[in-house]
Amino acid sequence: MSTPETSSEAAASQRYTPNSIVWNELITPDPAAAVKFYGGLFGWTAETMPMPGMNYTQLKHGSETFGGVMAPKQPGTPPNWMHYVGVTSLEETISKATARGAKVCMPPMEIGDTGRIAVLQDPQGAFFGLHQMK
Repeated sequence: MSTPETSSEAAASQRYTPNSIVWNELITPDPAAAVKFYGGLFGWTAETMPMPGMNYTQLKHGSETFGGVMAPKQPGTPPNWMHYVGVTSLEETISKATARGAKVCMPPMEIGDTGRIAVLQDPQGAFFGLHQMK
């Protein structure tokens, strides 16, 4: 049995457009400094969410949540932005991408109530994420 969506989940599902960038994530060793920089530059606000083993900071522009900031899970990971493209099927998209020369860097994994993600590397070496809603 499904549970009712919160208003933010309902708004996110209305904005979710497959084959478009649906989430932006900044990986950086100093999330607080990044939030201060981007907040001052673009007027973004932030809301920190405690998660198992870490804090995750959501970024907002006005009332729209569009991304997040977190510390890297592996030491030595350079700061980087990861963009997630919404897809209707992770498996189908991964199959099409690998047939075209992409590599799977992080296989599909569940991310709470928001669906599943995977990270790939295109044939030129750029990383990108995929997100499938539940």
